[in-house]
Amino acid sequence: MKIVGLITEYNPFHNGHLYHLEKSKEITECSYSVVVMSGNFVQRGEPAIVDKWTRAKMAVDNGVDLVIELPTVYAVQSAEFFAYGAIKTLDSLGIIDSVVFGSENGNIEALEEIADVLITEPTTFKEYLKNSLNKGNTYPVARSKALEKYFKSNKSFLVNDLSKVLSSPNNILGIEYLKALKKVKSTIKPYTINRIGAGYHDKKLKGNLASASAIRNQIINSSNLNKISNVVPEATVYYLNNFLDKYNSFNNLENYTHILLYLIRFIEKKEISNILDVEEGLENRIIKCGYEKDSISEIIKCIKTKRYTYTRLQRILLHILLKISGNSFLELHKHGPQYIRVLASNQKGLTILKKIKENSNIPIITKFANYQKLKKAMLNRMIEYDINATNLYFLGLTNYNGVKTNLDFLTSPYIKTK
Repeated sequence: MKIVGLITEYNPFHNGHLYHLEKSKEITECSYSVVVMSGNFVQRGEPAIVDKWTRAKMAVDNGVDLVIELPTVYAVQSAEFFAYGAIKTLDSLGIIDSVVFGSENGNIEALEEIADVLITEPTTFKEYLKNSLNKGNTYPVARSKALEKYFKSNKSFLVNDLSKVLSSPNNILGIEYLKALKKVKSTIKPYTINRIGAGYHDKKLKGNLASASAIRNQIINSSNLNKISNVVPEATVYYLNNFLDKYNSFNNLENYTHILLYLIRFIEKKEISNILDVEEGLENRIIKCGYEKDSISEIIKCIKTKRYTYTRLQRILLHILLKISGNSFLELHKHGPQYIRVLASNQKGLTILKKIKENSNIPIITKFANYQKLKKAMLNRMIEYDINATNLYFLGLTNYNGVKTNLDFLTSPYIKTK
């Protein structure tokens, strides 16, 4: 019984994800699959267009055996912490043989070499990084420049392709997965496969493979789902239609403008300064722009400086919405993921769950209310962020009658019986 692990967002599940799943099982010779998936909010600092249970159903109906939720406190972080939380979750299962991620590079040895430098941080690399940061570069840009100088000084074969490797989103995430595997001393074997079809940021639908960004763009700007039928499996269209029928719209970050404006304008400045990733002085820009602008996109443009990427600022604003403080996250991070939260499974997935119970020492949560009986402080604190995230998520869906609350307690995992 060989099991492959995948780390995903499925926002939404598309043909590229199906290729990733099938190719991963092929190259690892695994017949079972476990997916760790972001919940209701994703790594870019946005709500997923449809909720976590809908996306988990898409995954299982397209061949994934078991879907586990990545805790919210990790799902809405930088690539480094996102990757660590996901890898640590897979490793804690005690049954995963391999992990496969897509990359633009497709060369696991090159990505491993970069990961080794970032883990060991040789003195010369740290000096290059410090100098680049002092020039006002964002951290990702500074790190990329430092790595280029380091490998050039060491006459590495990587130097010719390095800037291209480090400017590609899936390569960056892949490097973080490899770092995380080393940090947790995991025995899980990593593989990478070439990303095929559209680029990560491509906004156009073409052929039968499109980026998730292009698909989301089409979905949000048009309720005609027929236009995406060539680039997503049939089950995805079915569940998207179900969601649209129920809520009359898909979710997006602008739906939280009024909540965010309220928080920025009425909570104490010190509370904003304590939010995760808010560096000294940034709280002043956030408050100033929160009074001057009336949409989240305009607030971000107003706050933005050379030192902050747009996505990083999105995450910071989401941390304000979820009230994730720096101290709270760092304390939770010391302990790592505290539970295995099942969102969906097929019959093979139920077999995997039995094996996890035999090999893992962290609790499996299928009936959500049962977590309260565990009486573990860190687990309770971590899972409360999941509860808050779900409640916040459905507040953004305002185009229907009624407000959904406490759905984590009311929604059972989806079990595919056939």
